[in-house]
Amino acid sequence: MNDLTDVRLGFVGLGNIAHLHADEVRDLGTTVTAGTDVDADAREDFAAAYDADVFEDVSEMFEHVDAIVVSTPNRFHEEYVVSALEAGIDVLVEKPLAHSLESAERIADVAANSDAFCMVGFHNRFRAPVQVLDEYREHGELGTVSHVEADYIRRRGIPGRGSWFTRKAVSGGGAVIDIGTHAIDIGLHLMGFPDVEEVSATTRAQFGEEDDYTYLNMWGLDQGVDGFDVEDSATAFVRCADGKTLSLEVAWASNRYPSQELVVRGDEAGAHLDMAADSLTVLDTSAAGESHHRDTEIVTDGEEAHGTEQEYFLEHVASGEAPEMNTVEQGLAVQRVMDAIYRSSETGEAVSLD
Repeated sequence: MNDLTDVRLGFVGLGNIAHLHADEVRDLGTTVTAGTDVDADAREDFAAAYDADVFEDVSEMFEHVDAIVVSTPNRFHEEYVVSALEAGIDVLVEKPLAHSLESAERIADVAANSDAFCMVGFHNRFRAPVQVLDEYREHGELGTVSHVEADYIRRRGIPGRGSWFTRKAVSGGGAVIDIGTHAIDIGLHLMGFPDVEEVSATTRAQFGEEDDYTYLNMWGLDQGVDGFDVEDSATAFVRCADGKTLSLEVAWASNRYPSQELVVRGDEAGAHLDMAADSLTVLDTSAAGESHHRDTEIVTDGEEAHGTEQEYFLEHVASGEAPEMNTVEQGLAVQRVMDAIYRSSETGEAVSLD
């Protein structure tokens, strides 16, 4: 293939996130060729919106596409990713890699032996401030990054109770596996993905199990506590190689201000990154003239991260080269941390990943 317009792209799971991705790739000039979903209405809506062929059987769709985007509920990631890789179809799978560590490991095993590639949809990596900060780290401007504080906290933001997000059998977990996965990924990314040695964590279900839970909005309809069997918040401490550490606060609901902030501590400079505001401030101290602190606000063009992610994916599909960002190996590293968070909370002890 020569460029993005040559790529024939299919979608597996045709809900809201598929439409978001399809809008982005269409703006890039790529043809939204096909889609598949178990729901006939979803197939009909997708076909009408994008003039795409739709299929009930995913294997039939593979004959018409070069690559796919998988945006099904977490439990079904493995089924579709593995079948695509075995058919030689490149894959962008929405975060997280899978609903469980075992499932993620099976995907990684297949990906390692496939001629096609799989990329994991951690779109926050493609935010302009994140890319700037990581480039600074790569060039040594932060020195050694020893610690990252990562928050992803909503004041009220539980997905509709009773939806697949709040049912462990389908999602694999709650706030940790839904939004915590982003914070873990960015935290490890900004430290260069060091080996994780130990995780200590506590998860909680404080709001989702309340009959009189007060909320201002949900992502879906509230079907009550019977549809909620996951955690709605977690606190974790992740110990990595070379003395690097990551502290994590995650919550779907809390009685505090919301936050999508990361604080990065290097011995030459640090940074405050606010992903909700797409803002970045680099912090250092200098003795030039008079000893002083220096806070440098970084201004970027604010391009939409999903669109940048899609462009990166499609460029690699077109070139036939596997991406270096958002790899299956990195997705698996994040999955191992999430699995350790759940195990640590269950046992009340730190979990070793050596």
